[in-house]
Amino acid sequence: MQTAYTAQVLDPTLPGDKALLDELRAAPGIEFLDHHDEQLESLRALRPAPADELLREGRRWAYYPWRRAVVAVLGPRGFQALRLDRNRNNITAAEQDELGTLTIGVAGLSVGHVIAHTLAAQGLCGKLRLADFDKLELSNLNRVPATVFDLGVNKAVVAARRIAEIDPYLDVEVVDAGLNAETLDDFVDGLDIVVEECDSLDIKALLRVAARDRHIPVLMATSDRGIVDVERFDQEPARPILHGLLGQLDIGLLPGMSSREKIPHVLRHLEAERLSPRTAASLIEIDRSLSTWPQLASDVIIGASAIAEAVRRIGLGEELGSGRSRVDVNWALGQIREPDMAHRYETTLDDPDTPQALDGGPLEHLATAAMRAPSGGNTQPWQITIAEDSITVSLDPEHTSTMDVKFRGSAVALGAALLNIKIAAAELRVLGPVTVTTGEAVPLRATMRTTDDGTDPALASFYQSMLARESNRHHGTPKPLDNATIAQISDAAEQHGGHLHLLTQRDQISQAAAILAAADRIRFLTPRLHEEMISELRWPGDPDPDTGIDVRSLEFDAGEMAVLDVLRRPDVMAHLAEWDAGSALGDDMRDRVLASSALAVVTVTGNDLLAYAAGGSAVEAVWIAAQQQGFGVQPVSPVFLYAHTAAELEELSAPFASELGRLQSEFNALAQLQPGESVALILRLTVAPPASLPSRRSISRVRGSTTATTHPLSKGVTSEPA
Repeated sequence: MQTAYTAQVLDPTLPGDKALLDELRAAPGIEFLDHHDEQLESLRALRPAPADELLREGRRWAYYPWRRAVVAVLGPRGFQALRLDRNRNNITAAEQDELGTLTIGVAGLSVGHVIAHTLAAQGLCGKLRLADFDKLELSNLNRVPATVFDLGVNKAVVAARRIAEIDPYLDVEVVDAGLNAETLDDFVDGLDIVVEECDSLDIKALLRVAARDRHIPVLMATSDRGIVDVERFDQEPARPILHGLLGQLDIGLLPGMSSREKIPHVLRHLEAERLSPRTAASLIEIDRSLSTWPQLASDVIIGASAIAEAVRRIGLGEELGSGRSRVDVNWALGQIREPDMAHRYETTLDDPDTPQALDGGPLEHLATAAMRAPSGGNTQPWQITIAEDSITVSLDPEHTSTMDVKFRGSAVALGAALLNIKIAAAELRVLGPVTVTTGEAVPLRATMRTTDDGTDPALASFYQSMLARESNRHHGTPKPLDNATIAQISDAAEQHGGHLHLLTQRDQISQAAAILAAADRIRFLTPRLHEEMISELRWPGDPDPDTGIDVRSLEFDAGEMAVLDVLRRPDVMAHLAEWDAGSALGDDMRDRVLASSALAVVTVTGNDLLAYAAGGSAVEAVWIAAQQQGFGVQPVSPVFLYAHTAAELEELSAPFASELGRLQSEFNALAQLQPGESVALILRLTVAPPASLPSRRSISRVRGSTTATTHPLSKGVTSEPA
């Protein structure tokens, strides 16, 4: 075995290797370094836990002759898993395996040294072939990460040794004669990608011709303004070399040209007008005040990063076309600006606008009360029509969402709006008969006719509390519900057409937290659900603040707001879904539920829109009653909430339909739902300070009134959407 640049890996269970290890132990000046147990513990600690066969591979010893040292390492698979673990998830395990099949050739091991080392460190290949005839000189150490101990050693050997010292298992081959007519074919044969970093223009040309003949892509980084060249001869076998920038030059003449004679061709290739001023001026001085052109370590490192990304894309079949790009750090630093989001995470609140209300007579007050009802994502899925002696709330199919299966969630919102109308009508003594109908054009409609002296003391007693009702998204603290509170909110549900199932025991709440967190994860990972969820959020300065949920009402601190900016990104969610990951996506829901005093599950008998409308009235009544008892209330809407069949779960999220069905069954069993019952909404009860921000409403949903000023009756309204 070649040992001038390759580590010799020895297995002590093999007789021949054991004998050599014994000889090395007996030899003077050979150092043995053993940190195997620490490596094994780190391997065991990986998540997910590695397979048992990786843990059982056993200790190996890597002998480095140039170091006169023997180092204990994990077996090959365990070593690979642990060494590359920090690549995840930027490179997945499956992608790492695919990239590990690549054989890459690097020609020119000054700039190429950093590139080859980066490819090895990142696990972007299974074999490297390095070619350079030159020896390391002191002037190379401004950009080659070697040491004075390497001076006089072949540059390719220096790079190979450094790579062996990070991965003794990686197959590295050295062509220390460099590239010439005799070595060129052997170097190129069998490669998947060529990285060319030679100084010689004629070798640059000849190497590309050889690669093109074999349909091998060629990559090159030039240490000026981050120039990166990609030539996809694998996709374009007739493509001219060097992008055709050499023109009609006969490359057979290049070997006989002097450095100065080649400069015009080099300048044409490098697009002289785009070179940095210092590099362009330096080229003119070659063979005069300079022996060769300047290169900086920082530029070399940038080029290595770009080449590594190009290799990753080619190796994984991702899009990468031929051409030239520039990664110009100097230019980028010239564009430096304050971060766009420097003040984005400030959570202090300006004085919010007073929630919108209608001015006018009793019917306008009833419309304002209807507007204050909760709705999923504050979508306000209704049209409110005021006539001479009636008010109608119609379900508007335009304002629906995927989770609003067959308008069931919208029906709950409409039912809550209807109860608000009745409460306000009782207070204003205009309460009259109500009719609720269904139809094709308008799926659900509720109309109340006013009377001259219609009241209901029980309803009227809810009036001020109805105006003060809000969604409270503070985490809060749990406080047990006393019997009086349980009785009051249970009666509220029953009196308005619903039933109440309370989860108050800590083990029940813990089980519910796990179920609802898992459902929240699915909502994040399902593209359409995620898009709709994020579209509900409103940031300060949003042009449409009268619908949706103001992010400041989420009660997040600055750090949590920063996390939200990650969670709102569909590309991030796509990766988590691809990796079957994202368990942390349910953490906020889990934490909120665990901080609850109770979960109030409001149900109705039946599953048509009339039943759900009754459930909405019951939800609003429970919400108001719980708030009267000093509890903060936050609605909870798991993805499965309004689905009744496997087909509906499939429509919600095909990839997670079976999991949603399981979660729904577990929750229904936990809440002890009876046959024929449907959940209208889940309310989280906790002890918390008042909500930080009232929610706005859109008066555009109201017809029959032209005023939009704040009426005294609606001062202090702080209703928040469901």
